[in-house]
Amino acid sequence: MSKASNNNWWRGGVIYQIYPRSFMDSNGDGVGDLPGITQRLDYVAQLGVDAIWLSPIFKSPMKDFGYDVSDYCDIDPLFGNLDDFRALTQKAHGLGLKVMIDQVLSHTSDQHPWFEESRASRENDKADWYVWADAKDDGNPPNNWLSIFGGSAWQWDTRRRQYYMHNFLTSQPDLNFHNPAVVQAILGTVKFWLDLGVDGYRLDTANFYFHDKQLRNNPGRGKPQGEDPAVSEVNPYSWQWHKYDKTQPENLAFLKQLRNLLDQYPNTTMVGEIGDDDGLATMAEYTSGGDKLHMAYSFDLLGTDCSSTYLHGLMTRFAEKNATGWPSWALSNHDVARLATRWNADMPDARKLRLSAAFQMCLRGTPCLYQGDELGLPEAQVAFEDLQDPYGVTMWPEFKGRDGCRTPMPWDAQAPDMGFGSGAHKPWLPLTASYRALAVSAQEKDSASLLNFYRNLLHWRQAQTVLLQGEQSLLPLHVQVMWFVRSHEGQRVLCAFNFSDHAAQLTLPQGMQASSVLDLPGLQGGLLQGQSLQFKAFGGLLLSLV
Repeated sequence: MSKASNNNWWRGGVIYQIYPRSFMDSNGDGVGDLPGITQRLDYVAQLGVDAIWLSPIFKSPMKDFGYDVSDYCDIDPLFGNLDDFRALTQKAHGLGLKVMIDQVLSHTSDQHPWFEESRASRENDKADWYVWADAKDDGNPPNNWLSIFGGSAWQWDTRRRQYYMHNFLTSQPDLNFHNPAVVQAILGTVKFWLDLGVDGYRLDTANFYFHDKQLRNNPGRGKPQGEDPAVSEVNPYSWQWHKYDKTQPENLAFLKQLRNLLDQYPNTTMVGEIGDDDGLATMAEYTSGGDKLHMAYSFDLLGTDCSSTYLHGLMTRFAEKNATGWPSWALSNHDVARLATRWNADMPDARKLRLSAAFQMCLRGTPCLYQGDELGLPEAQVAFEDLQDPYGVTMWPEFKGRDGCRTPMPWDAQAPDMGFGSGAHKPWLPLTASYRALAVSAQEKDSASLLNFYRNLLHWRQAQTVLLQGEQSLLPLHVQVMWFVRSHEGQRVLCAFNFSDHAAQLTLPQGMQASSVLDLPGLQGGLLQGQSLQFKAFGGLLLSLV
């Protein structure tokens, strides 16, 4: 079958992630929904993004807020129905926005009919659709694999008198992708949404589909050194090298099957989430050759380190391992603390937020922007009694989970519920008082607000072909300034960002000459004097090179 045409809109386009539960509540039940998203699509389009990514909206018991799917081909009533999805897609397309949905393929809910049949006996038609294993002679699980959410990755089932594998919650059993029937069923669910008009997929845990058939133990690693102790010491998942429970060679063949399916539909794309011991190497492997993922992202920009030294090292490693693949760079998402807090400690600095946004939009790749980051929302502090995230409840108090980045969007500074809903019911997560001053209504009135900076930045970027399509070359390491050159068809732009809170100065490399300073409204703190670049704290500078 011949490939459909693809205009590569995704190559350099900006994706805006929407967390449906917290975006806009249209019916007053305290939870965001599809009609609410549809009502706010004009706002999203005005930002200057190219696509929206919807976190899971499938039917689900919501033990992990939609990442536990019980029906891949229906909308959960909490969010609406298929007609609501069709209306959303139609409105988005009318505004020039592509629609991407979150596909959770590695596991289902334990309430999915497939699992209910599989666990019923060892002989039924779906007995081998999930990863089942006998206990060891002493009754222990078959190996040492761990769940990301804590404890063993194996749960004993009294019906089959076997263990089943779960990389996440016990209510999220892993599918057995070694079974061809499972692969075909999964591909059928992907096709269902393509036929409904979606333009692409964000693939959750894209390297988790296959496991080692022999169920070999992962090698021990010990407590990782140099990583965030709030994660590495609290959760022993990182104390193993994950050699056998994910990122298996068979995964590549499945990704090729997925790509073949998407290639039958025009202008579609996939971005894969890569969580691995060496995420950059896996990104390179999964996006190479033009026959697997269109693009991928890892967690390397989702930590706390944003120093020039770290960023330079990251981009150096990426260039070494991923010369041809296309990355998607996210500074924030629904699984990590909000950017304004994570990269700014406890006191968000407007200068650094602007610098971070400009840095992200100048990198080679496809930026992904998480809802509310354009407002500079800090991490919300959620009391234990208000926690919803099972990850946070399990790991409390050292790790508070992901609720702090998932609280409702503030639309109207004057409304009692900040415009998220009607106020008829309490929002599913508490509203954050400090968000009121950062609400959309307040920032739209202020020409110097972060929201208006993002709007100017994204619209300005749309006209910069060199940033959308150009190659990227790193300049020598500087302890304060992260700088690199983007080049395309004879045009070259130097992008320089002082990620320190002190003034900085550096000199253009020998033989490099700037012809002019590119005017990006709102990006300040940088000055060109002859061959010298001078920066204030958190200053940035874009130069057109001869």
